[in-house]
Amino acid sequence: MKTAISTLSLFVLLAACQTKTGSTETATSETPAMGGQSAVADDVSQKDVVKVAVGSPDHTTLVAAIKAADLVNSLSNAGPFTVFAPTNAAFDKLPKGTVEDLLKPENKSKLETILQHHVMTSALAVDFFQDGQTMGMVDGTNVTFTVKGTDVFVDGNKILGSIKASNGWVHVIDTVILPK
Repeated sequence: MKTAISTLSLFVLLAACQTKTGSTETATSETPAMGGQSAVADDVSQKDVVKVAVGSPDHTTLVAAIKAADLVNSLSNAGPFTVFAPTNAAFDKLPKGTVEDLLKPENKSKLETILQHHVMTSALAVDFFQDGQTMGMVDGTNVTFTVKGTDVFVDGNKILGSIKASNGWVHVIDTVILPK
């Protein structure tokens, strides 16, 4: 009986792992079958926070940093996440050579910490934030929100726009937020 149950379990597991023809979850040479949530090919559903960034020509530096820090799969998961996404122009404000230095493999830990300072583990629309409100980021530090009229700032950095994603919110910001 125990052997029959083990055999049946193995059969069910193998059947569940097989790729279906026409499925939106088909692996390709660009997305390996074992790549985690980020490897799921889905052109129908709402984009997750990573796919929102990938689809933006203003966030190529952020996408390169997310890849270098090996955070693609983490941010592609169910979340929820609130991501404060610096534009390419925001990264350009950093001292010359900073981005290139952070993208080096030996600086992965430092880059990861900086990127985690741009993420919250909750899905919060911009109208949630209150003037003077302090909230925790994934890196374990806090940020403070300021509201001036209709403008919202996170640690003094203006939120330029917001995009709802399948696993949270992406708030575009004009400056890279550095942990204090």
